[in-house]
Amino acid sequence: MLILARKKDERIIIDDKIEISIIEIKGDQVKIGINAPRSVKIFRHEVYLAIQEANKAAVNSSTELPDLDIFKNQ
Repeated sequence: MLILARKKDERIIIDDKIEISIIEIKGDQVKIGINAPRSVKIFRHEVYLAIQEANKAAVNSSTELPDLDIFKNQ
């Protein structure tokens, strides 16, 4: 993990495509702005984990497709 110190209005560039700006620092909260191509998915960590859990649950669900009987009368 790379750890960088930044002040308000300073930026970080990642891979020539993603720019992270420090917008505001208030107490123990930091507001950041992220400028990235639309193809780059950006999530808060807790949202990302919830998406991963939902995907796992969907894969492991036991929902079966109904038997349509379309080939039985041929």
